[in-house]
Amino acid sequence: MNKKLKLVAMAFCVSSVALAQEADSVGVDAGEQAFIFTEAQLGENDDLSQSVVLVNSNTNIYASQVGYQFNPARFRYRAFNQKYNEVFINGAPMNDMESGLFRFSLIGGLNQQTRNMEYSLPFDNNTFSMSAMGGSNNYNFRPSSFATGQRFTLTGTNRNYKVRAMYTYNSGVKENGWALSANVTYRWADEGYVEGSFYNSLSYFLGAEKLMGDHRLSFVTWGNPTERGAQGASTDEMYWLANDRFYNPYWGYQNGKKRNSRVVTDYQPTALMTWDWKIDNQLKLTTTLTGRYAMYKGTRLNYNNADKPQGDYWKNLPSSYYDVWDRGLPHYQTAQCMSDWLRARTIMSGNKADRQIQFDRLMAANRTADEQGLDAMYYIYAKRIDNLNLTLASSLNYDIDKRSSMNMGVQLATNKSMHYQTMEDLMRATRFHNINTYAVGNYSMNDPQVQYDLNNPNGQVKVGDRYGYDYNIYVNKATLWGTYKYDFSRVHTFISGRVGGAEYQRQGNMRNGMFAENSYGRSKVAHFLQGGVKLGGTWNAGKGHVFTFGTSAEFKAPEASASFVSPEMNNDFVVNLKTEKVFSGELGYQFQNSWMKANITGYYSQMKDVTEWQSFYFDDINSFSYVSLTGINKEYYGVEWGMSFKLSDAFTLKTIGTVSEAKNTNNAKVWYMSSTKGTYNDNSNLIPGRGENNYEYCLNKNMREAGTPLTAVGVILGYHQNGWFIDLSGNYYDRIYLSYSPAFRYESTLIARNNSTDITEKTMDAAGNVLPSALEQAKGKGGFMMDCSIGRSIYLRHGRSMSINLSISNLLNNQDIVTGGYEQSRSDYSSSGNARAYSFKNNPMKFYAWGINGMLNIGYKF
Repeated sequence: MNKKLKLVAMAFCVSSVALAQEADSVGVDAGEQAFIFTEAQLGENDDLSQSVVLVNSNTNIYASQVGYQFNPARFRYRAFNQKYNEVFINGAPMNDMESGLFRFSLIGGLNQQTRNMEYSLPFDNNTFSMSAMGGSNNYNFRPSSFATGQRFTLTGTNRNYKVRAMYTYNSGVKENGWALSANVTYRWADEGYVEGSFYNSLSYFLGAEKLMGDHRLSFVTWGNPTERGAQGASTDEMYWLANDRFYNPYWGYQNGKKRNSRVVTDYQPTALMTWDWKIDNQLKLTTTLTGRYAMYKGTRLNYNNADKPQGDYWKNLPSSYYDVWDRGLPHYQTAQCMSDWLRARTIMSGNKADRQIQFDRLMAANRTADEQGLDAMYYIYAKRIDNLNLTLASSLNYDIDKRSSMNMGVQLATNKSMHYQTMEDLMRATRFHNINTYAVGNYSMNDPQVQYDLNNPNGQVKVGDRYGYDYNIYVNKATLWGTYKYDFSRVHTFISGRVGGAEYQRQGNMRNGMFAENSYGRSKVAHFLQGGVKLGGTWNAGKGHVFTFGTSAEFKAPEASASFVSPEMNNDFVVNLKTEKVFSGELGYQFQNSWMKANITGYYSQMKDVTEWQSFYFDDINSFSYVSLTGINKEYYGVEWGMSFKLSDAFTLKTIGTVSEAKNTNNAKVWYMSSTKGTYNDNSNLIPGRGENNYEYCLNKNMREAGTPLTAVGVILGYHQNGWFIDLSGNYYDRIYLSYSPAFRYESTLIARNNSTDITEKTMDAAGNVLPSALEQAKGKGGFMMDCSIGRSIYLRHGRSMSINLSISNLLNNQDIVTGGYEQSRSDYSSSGNARAYSFKNNPMKFYAWGINGMLNIGYKF
């Protein structure tokens, strides 16, 4: 025992590693506890960065723990975009076909159904696909696969929701060959952890399966209609004024009651039919047909010929009056400026209502405008996306002999995404027209170019009407894949490959005035050929030593969501749109004996010709800007490790960690369009030595992936005996970057910033070279977080049991850790070139880790 303890201590000193806990160490069982903890944070707030992709492996300590352990910091596996993690249900792909992302809200509340999953790491072979660069996972939703019996679970928490009640029934396979399954879950909070937020969700699941000799036919349907109030990011100055790291700018008072301006309504009813045919003892065919109609709506408060009404609008803040950053602006450091600063601080740090949206005042302003015959100054509108998706997936699994097997399959999918905008609340106004008011000034009110829909000019917009934009995106994909596995005496190898195609098309339902001939009707069709090959394996060297390896090359079509320049306005595809080239490799080592398990893996991934797209209000041109970045090259590399030590029959010590890098390796070509002029602006003619036909560049080289710690280490001490589960864990997070602003790094923007008459913070040296300080990416603070969990399993008579689990996160209440955020896409000077007192560069928007929060879960199985 002493020898073991010495070795453990040496491992700790050498590796400086950190800690994780296995899901089955925190309570009654692995699946239940892992999803209890993460459900409140995985994919349930689309306004926050997406959380960890689901990866797991029974033999890889790091992969099996990382999703649960680092989830409070919104850790992403290898910092990959979530589109590189593929999720399947009964072998059918479930990632959104337009964005490539898997929306975890699709399976929200289905804790019992999502426990049965086949995991596949990036260089694992599986029976349902070629594993993706970020891993692949396949949920088994067949009713016969669920544990027989009934289960009732009651949960109390102070996270996104306060109360959850869940009932599950699984019949198992009856004598007549039928298996039935049902689940209903309700989650609710009048106000969540963040003020002004709320949560209301009902989840259901119904399934039936019939066993007929060598055939099995199952049908399941599920959905979870959800309504929730969102949380918004803000600046450190606003958090300081509110004395609250969880200040939420999205809500305000209306008639003395709280109202959230950003309410998300989400419902994705899905039906899935699976046919399993055991042809013989070596051959099995699985075919799954899936249909889904998803409805997503997110409301927003907008304004017309008025200032932004949000409480943390920069013009309301004290630093907009006085040069608090001491940037050499004496005209913003006068006694009057200081007086204005003090006045603003007093107002913003005083009455809470003055920091929030003041709905009553906005409605009063609308009534005044209405009396003057003007359109609404303030209103609530909704961005909507409806998706109709059909998918057919079929796979053939052939066990050739004891050493080799072959898996192959085909996946066919079609998707229609319907994007449109609706008026939700005119806030007591009676007038609003379907006109591009942002463009008025560049064009007269009578100019046809300000019309959002020339087919219905000057249309009167009422509550519920579509306005602004209305278009469909069509996506069709086909994939053929195969995997061959062969086992030598101590070597397990496999080779996988896939080939397929994707095609995209836009259909405009409004004839935009700025693109009268190129916005209504169908666009051309973009075709992409994609595919790749992957080789991996393990070598068992004996005595507990195992070596792993893998390499892959893949061509991946750009996502449809990034393929159109300005889909809200016209049919144009992105210029220089190319297929991504993705290359990956890894080497690993694992060791296991009677009291220790350990693994360490080094990996490297490279992407070329990546396309990224975004839309935002660009203050420099007083317009919404649609931005396409093309030709981006990226690198992801690092080392990840995990160790588990059995100190005694009851005590275990575990540790996981990663040190990684994820960054752009070149400057991207940028193409952007102004929504108020309908013109494409590359500004290459403003750059010395650059002709009008050349691209402008965004100097985004070395920008890191944002919203995830690139360094994360953790340690956990666990006690598991006699039905008790007690775990104490500590995690350290560092190198957390915020999403960078491309507009802040355009070549033309850097020149304009350098030429601003007031600002002393120059972007270029005397020779015209860009200074590194002008390109620095905003970062968030990391830190240490401690979590704990205690649970008990109680076995009763007649196969019944009860489980009780209490989990507490951020036990030390460290609210300084940043979990995400973004730079503001505005400059520190006005459009006339004069400096502002307010510094957007020094005021990025941030999200902070929740303070102490917990969840008490009681389950009864019978």
